[in-house]
Amino acid sequence: MTNMKEAISLAAMRTACCTELPELRLSSDEAQQLAQMFKAIGQPVRLQIVDLLSRFGGKVCVCDIESQFDLTQPTISHHLKALREAGVVDYEMRGLWAYYFVRPAQLQRLHALVGEWIGDHTT
Repeated sequence: MTNMKEAISLAAMRTACCTELPELRLSSDEAQQLAQMFKAIGQPVRLQIVDLLSRFGGKVCVCDIESQFDLTQPTISHHLKALREAGVVDYEMRGLWAYYFVRPAQLQRLHALVGEWIGDHTT
């Protein structure tokens, strides 16, 4: 019986302390998708790759990406795959070469969310 009284008391305190009850803004699916993107760009090399792609009109040959790092081709391919799977970048084939580009709509989702966190309502 004490647990029931405590639960009622706790519920009463919640409604009494807040004029507006907090609600989650993101669904579980949205949170999962955004977390995957944040995780993908949360690695330094991947962040550098996204920055590189964002500054060069979007389409950069994989060979030019590789030349920017002191890493092996398989390591760069691993990072690009992680970014693709998270939906941050994509590519198109031109002959034998893959040209990578950022997916602006996906990055805009991250931008809008972070803007909300810091109170930037212009996004």
